[in-house]
Amino acid sequence: MNTHTVYTAFLFFLVLSTALQLYLSVRQSRAVLKHRHAVPQDFSATVPLEDHQKAADYTLAKQRLARYRIVFETLLLLVFTFGGGLNLLAALSMKFSDGPITQGVILIALFAVANTVLSLPLDWYGTFRLEARFGFNRSTPAVFFGDRIKGLLLGAVIGVPLLYAAIYLMGVTGALWWLWVWLLWLGFSLALLWAFPKWIAPLFNKFEPLPEGRLKTQIENLLERTGFKSNGIFVMDGSKRSGHGNAYFTGLGDNKRIVFYDTLLEDMQPDEVEAVLAHELGHFKHKHIVKQMLVTFALALAVLFVLGLLMPQAAFYTGLGVAYPSHAMALLLFLLVLPVFSFPFSPLGSLMSRKNEFEADRFAAATASAGDLIAALTKLYRSNASSLVSDKWYSRFYDSHPGARERVAALKKAV
Repeated sequence: MNTHTVYTAFLFFLVLSTALQLYLSVRQSRAVLKHRHAVPQDFSATVPLEDHQKAADYTLAKQRLARYRIVFETLLLLVFTFGGGLNLLAALSMKFSDGPITQGVILIALFAVANTVLSLPLDWYGTFRLEARFGFNRSTPAVFFGDRIKGLLLGAVIGVPLLYAAIYLMGVTGALWWLWVWLLWLGFSLALLWAFPKWIAPLFNKFEPLPEGRLKTQIENLLERTGFKSNGIFVMDGSKRSGHGNAYFTGLGDNKRIVFYDTLLEDMQPDEVEAVLAHELGHFKHKHIVKQMLVTFALALAVLFVLGLLMPQAAFYTGLGVAYPSHAMALLLFLLVLPVFSFPFSPLGSLMSRKNEFEADRFAAATASAGDLIAALTKLYRSNASSLVSDKWYSRFYDSHPGARERVAALKKAV
């Protein structure tokens, strides 16, 4: 491997990835615009044309912003690599400390701060212009900046000790450092999954126990029927930031929680909420969460192994415009350029995710009601202004859930 090979391969995949993302975004916009004037037949009785057109316009606006973001992130990547951005951050880190491990931690911290600050304009526009234009934004500047400051502080509290340990292991465990760092990351990830619902999520949102009543009784009955045990059923103040609705499971082991957005409960009947929860339970019954975690852990091991092969190669750094090789720089540089090489393989992950969603839908139809889940999904599409139309190639790359028409058609067969 030489500098020219690395340089050429990186530019080739960067152009390919960027062009592909822009092409898919344009395809999605064209597909949505083409069907803007008519509600798909499967939804013609439940979704008014006005709502369908709002969803189309919202999707078109998001795709325009996405294209700006794609170009911006590509240029930013070039600035950090060939533009000398990482070299500047490395030189600054050396002024704060003489120790290589501390220098590495400071380098990654400086990158995190710089990346957050440089991304602020597009994030601000997305929240206070785009989301506000379609009636979804309920955030304030104080909440917006508070979230980012909390995120950086939380990253410092949790991430700095992890980085110290990882960079230390990279330097003292020899050729198999990647295995030791993976074991460290594995333990950290599992601990974070366990701690997230009780210690981390409340830093950003309020969680109140679901009030007594018909809905709670139905949910408890559903949990009993399916043999699922949780550490509580909670309502989150999602309306603090957005008008979008959602529901999710979080946590690990005996610290699992069921969380509903308050916006979701405002819009749905108890039977519909039960069907949504049954879908989420389907993921656990089919062990989708465990399977996804195993895939993630395996991919992380493969990524660290590849980095272990690249790290000793001088061309890995010089081919990407970096003049300050180090353990921390290798880790940062590799994670920075990895998406460029991995994006063309996105359809594989999306395909697996959509398959899981169909299985969870079938479980919900069997344990709750297919009709109620269809009604709930339709309300979610309407309230979230989700497009009922999607380009097939865009879906193959990006959509973790099946398209609206595919999903409802599959559920109707289960009625």
